[in-house]
Amino acid sequence: MKDTLLDQTLLIEIFTEELPPKALAKLGDAFANGIFNGLKTRDFLNDSAVATAFATPRRLAVSISNVRATSLDKTMREKVLPVSVALDADGRATAPLVKKLSALAAQCGQAVITPAELERAPDGKAESFFYSYTAKGVALAAGLQAVLEDTVAKLPIPKVMSYQRQHGHAAGHTVRFVRPAHSLVALHGAQVLPLTLLGLDAGRQTEGHRFLSPGRIKLADADSYAATLAEQGKVIASFGERKEKIRKDLLEGAAKSAADDQVLMPEALLDEVTALVEWPVVYACKFEDEFLSVPQECLILTMQTNQKYFALTDSAGKLRSRFLIVSNLQTSEPHYIIEGNERVVRPRLSDAKFFFEQDQKKKLAERVPLLANVVYHNKLGNQLQRTERVKTLAAAIAGLLGSDAALAERAALLAKADLLTDMVGEFPELQGIMGNYYARHDGEADDVALAISEHYQPRFAGDALPTTDTSIAVALADKLETLVGIWGIGLQPTGDKDPFALRRHALGILRMLLEKRLPISLTQLLGNAALQFAGNPNFKDPGSDVLPFLYDRLRGLLRERGYAQNEIEAVVAQQPERLDNIIERLDAVQAFAALPEAEALAAANKRITNILKKTEGVGSTVQQDLLRDSAEQSLFAAMNALKPEVDAAFAKGDFSTALKALARLRENVDGFFNDVMVMAEDAQLRNNRLALLANLHVMLNQVADISKLAA
Repeated sequence: MKDTLLDQTLLIEIFTEELPPKALAKLGDAFANGIFNGLKTRDFLNDSAVATAFATPRRLAVSISNVRATSLDKTMREKVLPVSVALDADGRATAPLVKKLSALAAQCGQAVITPAELERAPDGKAESFFYSYTAKGVALAAGLQAVLEDTVAKLPIPKVMSYQRQHGHAAGHTVRFVRPAHSLVALHGAQVLPLTLLGLDAGRQTEGHRFLSPGRIKLADADSYAATLAEQGKVIASFGERKEKIRKDLLEGAAKSAADDQVLMPEALLDEVTALVEWPVVYACKFEDEFLSVPQECLILTMQTNQKYFALTDSAGKLRSRFLIVSNLQTSEPHYIIEGNERVVRPRLSDAKFFFEQDQKKKLAERVPLLANVVYHNKLGNQLQRTERVKTLAAAIAGLLGSDAALAERAALLAKADLLTDMVGEFPELQGIMGNYYARHDGEADDVALAISEHYQPRFAGDALPTTDTSIAVALADKLETLVGIWGIGLQPTGDKDPFALRRHALGILRMLLEKRLPISLTQLLGNAALQFAGNPNFKDPGSDVLPFLYDRLRGLLRERGYAQNEIEAVVAQQPERLDNIIERLDAVQAFAALPEAEALAAANKRITNILKKTEGVGSTVQQDLLRDSAEQSLFAAMNALKPEVDAAFAKGDFSTALKALARLRENVDGFFNDVMVMAEDAQLRNNRLALLANLHVMLNQVADISKLAA
């Protein structure tokens, strides 16, 4: 039989003035989730209830299916008092118990509760009295009022506004919300719920599109909300539905311009435009071809940032002189809208063209001395001093890579000069990109120009790495200088705080070393970076702290690539100086772990490690004449026979073969631990056996610390 208390849809809508577009999607989700979770907690919903969030430039709303008119009755079991407190020595009720029962009776709506109605039960090491009762469900309006107030109070509002109510019972009262609210809708099925919020009384009337709607809209019931708004109000209430319509219309608009045209649709721009329109319509516009002489990144950024337009490119990624706009107006005469937007974008593109032409009148090299006027950090000096540090470090890294140190020096010298150009001043996002263009205009070498843009890479997780040795040298130098320098003045990351993005810089360094297979020592890189701050009284070499920090980031990076924690630890616990062969080591560890001998050898290695920790200072020279037991003689012989094969495989970087060869020692190792007393009373025998284990430990851990594979 259908439960009539579960078949009603709830609708809550707050209609406001224009909400902040960049916060709209988050506000809409928080509003819907807050109400849904609040009602769920209070037993107004069952498992089949579904929340649908709505968010438009002027409203936050949620529709929830299967909402009860009254919450479910709940069986409650409440602790009253410990028995030792509730009863006196004669077993009579104490004053605290009488007082507690009186309060409990009032809470449960009963006249009286007697001690005889209580349950006596164990409570930890003592006993307590408990009382069980049925809490009657509450009406939806009562429960929802509290949920609504709590949800609104916790909304992630970027900046709260204060305003006075002009009408209604709260006229003249100050209200605080993200934007002034004009109406509140609260429907359970077709019934209006008697709720109040932000000085508003709930009703069933809302408003549609500011220009396309005929006026106020009366909602018949909660289920018809989205359809009524679309049909009568010309509003697509769902943020997601509106966004996907815009995406589809943009793709169709690009195809109409030319079959192979592509539309540039960054998700952040799509979200922002979705938050600006209620009834999206896409129109095609154009600008003069003369602007295409400006680097297309400038034009694209101008259109996206300033105008919220969508640029078009051909199939090769070359910018077209056409673009798409998303309007909030549907009209049979769109030429007014099109011409207006073309007229608005023209000055923006003209500014970009002017900046580009003016910037080219002064070479990047001429701007470098002016970096002395730009503060980097008050404890680390200005940008020119930083540039000199990065330049020296980049040349050293280029030398380690066997590439041209002079090119790396030149690229590092010019890398930050475009910060002083008009274009980058207008659009900081173009730093590096504009430097590349200006360097080529100045006649700099291709490697130098490319490194100016690529030295920022990788900028974020998954970003491309620099492509040339010169770019890699400058990128490593730039990130190392930041990581070591900022850490060296005591500003290392703490908890969630990382204002200088040192975690991102660390990951960039690790990715380049790992993915580019760079044969460079981490310690050497950190040491070279620290040398650049010699003489700075504010700086303290943080190498001993930065290295573990890098290894922790490396663990996370390798986990993302699918390696198991114990496999990663087997390699990283050894604190490898170079990362160029880390993947081969991990793959070898994986292959070794799959062998039947692996578990026993890993356990034995763990045992050896623990023994050697307790006996530090023992030598590694094994005297064969002191090997008395056949088991230790067999192990020594097997190790000597195997060592050339393992060493040769290791030298070639064939780590898998080296580890698999070690698996052949399992029987000898097991025999040794079964038959030989390592800690013999005779000091000579004991030290000789420890030396044998020390040699075995070196062999077993040459590729990785296989003890980390032990359970």
